Amino acid sequence: MTPYSLACYLDVVTTGSLLGVGPADSPDRVTRVLGSNSSENTFGDRSMCRDYGLVEFFWDRASADQPWSGHHFTLQVHRLAYRDRTLVNDTLRAQYGRFTPRLRFGKLQRLLERRGVPLLEVPEIPANVPYFRTFWQPDSRVAVSVIGTCGEYSTPDNLRVGDVYSIQTPMAADEVKWRRARAG
Repeated sequence: MTPYSLACYLDVVTTGSLLGVGPADSPDRVTRVLGSNSSENTFGDRSMCRDYGLVEFFWDRASADQPWSGHHFTLQVHRLAYRDRTLVNDTLRAQYGRFTPRLRFGKLQRLLERRGVPLLEVPEIPANVPYFRTFWQPDSRVAVSVIGTCGEYSTPDNLRVGDVYSIQTPMAADEVKWRRARAG
């Protein structure tokens, strides 16, 4: 088994889920798996986010009388550079052990390739060029955001070029197609 946090990242990129919870799952299901120790933010009555430190889940709905519909979740890997142990909740720590403060993209990519799980680079949105690079796993629809270059404001949280900034799912094939068309 791959040690520590690498196993978590490999699982998320390979499956598009975290401990079996996917981006479309309900708030109740996420709470059953990850626990209730999160901060919850609502934006009006149509959007909600639960922040578990390392991971954030997002939902939306058409109106206040409708149920929440899962939108996406993001592993905010860059937050680990703060070396705050409380960012990784007990459930994740029990499953995966210690999480390192940084994740090198090259290492993640090599381990995924050994498993037959390719990551394809997709064009970055213009506001993020050249500071970030995005890689996509088409089967799981997971996007990996990587620090692309250093600059005065381009390396948040003291990350280095080649460090993973975040892992998010889903990134739909239509978005990838749109990014590629826009990039020419």
